[in-house]
Amino acid sequence: MAEPADDIAYTLGELAQRFALKLQGDAQLRIAGVSALDPGKPGHLSFCADPRRRAELAGTQAAAVVVNARDAQAYSVNALVALNPELAFYRIAKLFDTSRRFEPGRHAAAVVAPGAAIGAGCWIGPQAVIEEGASVGEACFIGPGCLIRRGAVIGPGSRLEANVYVGERCRLGARALVLPGAVIGGRGFGWVPTPQGWEEKPQLGAVSVGDDVEIGSNTTIDRGALEDTIIGNGVKLDNQIQIAHNCQIGEHTAIAACVGIAGSTVIGKRCMIGGAAGINGHIRIADDVVVLGMAMVTKSLTAPGVYGSGLPIQPVREWRKQVARIRRLPHVEQRLEEIEKILRLEPKPGDASEPDDI
Repeated sequence: MAEPADDIAYTLGELAQRFALKLQGDAQLRIAGVSALDPGKPGHLSFCADPRRRAELAGTQAAAVVVNARDAQAYSVNALVALNPELAFYRIAKLFDTSRRFEPGRHAAAVVAPGAAIGAGCWIGPQAVIEEGASVGEACFIGPGCLIRRGAVIGPGSRLEANVYVGERCRLGARALVLPGAVIGGRGFGWVPTPQGWEEKPQLGAVSVGDDVEIGSNTTIDRGALEDTIIGNGVKLDNQIQIAHNCQIGEHTAIAACVGIAGSTVIGKRCMIGGAAGINGHIRIADDVVVLGMAMVTKSLTAPGVYGSGLPIQPVREWRKQVARIRRLPHVEQRLEEIEKILRLEPKPGDASEPDDI
């Protein structure tokens, strides 16, 4: 792990009190950083949350570890005892992360319109542009090359790393973290076919992002056509995700990289969408749904659960055999229909899926 700043150190007792953890061992032991369990580092804190790694506790060079109550009984050295050791460890680790510290100010190469409102304690980086009527809340970090269009609102404590675009009238809530290259409020993909070609649909909505949202590098969230595209509180978006116009993402949903979500889709709360999944437009996904990576979601998912689709990877000879069997299915279906007619059997409802059900 990265080295912390030289001036950061806490005693084990201070960490126990600050995070409401049970202390085992020397309360005055100084902790100067965090490290992996194997091999560990002297003066640093590590953790063990996986039963398969318990054997590494005996040989770690870490000064102390975060463990659960069961492992603490077998580990007689300095420890912090937590119900969830991994969560407790990473909360402590944040104390040693100095990568987001900054001094307030404004770079000479920044461009801020006279009518823009900038809160106290902000940093505006080089080549950043903040247009007329935009509002940036207190203690925000606006990195180099960011463009905040007119009427946009950035909530307090937010951080736009670099080259982030925030479109007209788009709103980010408090404590947003937006990684380089993200586009929030670009034009939605809307066209009307005519005999002469495509006619543009104006995109008159905006994007509304809740509090504590993270938006990954090069992720794009299109503005709505008439109403806003909405991203709920606590949503976590990985890199290179496409969210089309008028989508709604429910609170605390997490979406992995390279997912594509077509327009006007509504995704519920606390969902998890695996990488490279494709989600059709104008459908709804219920709360607490897990969609596995590479899945194709072509219709609404109305109940919580885990969903997947597609063929898992396998040796190419087996894959070719499966594809060949799938191609023969129409012929098999035709033969079954002929047999049913001969035997005068009525097909059961739901025996065959219509194209609209796929």
